Amino acid sequence: MAKLRVGLLFGGCSGEHEVSVVSAGAIAKALQTSPNDDKYEVIPFYIQKNGGWQSGQVAQGVLTSGTPPVTEQLADRWQFPDEAASIEVWFPILHGPNGEDGTIQGLLQLTQVPYVGSGVLASAASMDKIAMKTLFAAEGLPQVNYAAVTRSQVWSDPCVYTKLCDRLEVELGYPCFVKPANLGSSVGISKVRTRAELEVALDNAASYDRRIIVEAGVVAREVECAVLGNDNPKASVVGEISFDSDFYDYETKYTAGRASMVIPANLPDEVTQTIQARAIQAFQAVDGAGLSRVDFFYIEQTGEVLINEINTLPGFTSTSMYPELWGASGVPFPELVDRLIQLALDYHSTQEATA
Repeated sequence: MAKLRVGLLFGGCSGEHEVSVVSAGAIAKALQTSPNDDKYEVIPFYIQKNGGWQSGQVAQGVLTSGTPPVTEQLADRWQFPDEAASIEVWFPILHGPNGEDGTIQGLLQLTQVPYVGSGVLASAASMDKIAMKTLFAAEGLPQVNYAAVTRSQVWSDPCVYTKLCDRLEVELGYPCFVKPANLGSSVGISKVRTRAELEVALDNAASYDRRIIVEAGVVAREVECAVLGNDNPKASVVGEISFDSDFYDYETKYTAGRASMVIPANLPDEVTQTIQARAIQAFQAVDGAGLSRVDFFYIEQTGEVLINEINTLPGFTSTSMYPELWGASGVPFPELVDRLIQLALDYHSTQEATA
């Protein structure tokens, strides 16, 4: 039987380029593990930071080494490598803007070839934290208090800016978190405790994105749940993140030894069940497909479970929570990537049937 040709798409034009490369290496290894190696042929496609697509020896070299090249080739952004025409299912493992925000999903949709993960709507809505929280609010999912801010408000005249900061202090108080709305992996996020820190954080976030979200801080345990499926998704066991920094920033997330995972989390059964149910609810609220990781705050003093965010294309590195959660739920890594490809094929066939 002929092997299915899987286009492994990694790299990308975002600050999470290096994480994508490492994730792709782990996925390639899983697809080349028995029995997957009898089912799939992996064809790597590396997107340079300048947007150019590379295949063949260049892509394989990056995949094997786990590091981007020192110099990039000139980018022809309007030309796919020849090998792309033979791909039967795409496996994008691109994190951040231009990777999990609906843009690459729209491009792959136009090729009319199945691809792993959520479609354009879920990807775009989940990447933008303001749109995501609006959908969660409509679904009735409890969240921390938050406020949406625009770059034009931050980089405005002193009177408007002062009133903005006054309002944030009254509505949210300190500590609070300032985040660019459309970046992943904790890039550009600041925890602030004073007016001076708030002003610096807003200016910093505005340098990354024209849309900004400010969230009230809470004293809580940070727990996560993985979702797998299409129309009838399943939730994994719940895991907990602990870390030695002030908050779960980019460096902590991707530096070995800085954060640890407890799987399964030591939680009351009813809390675990609530988290699992709300993870599926959040997945369906954004119209997710394939996979997602949903993050929550658990406030022990009150027993509250507050949803933080959903990530429709989570990392697959050795320190990534998503594959670890499914491993603890009885789905080892090679089986997980196999299921994701089958889910992509099923989802595509369903879309074709309704077209």
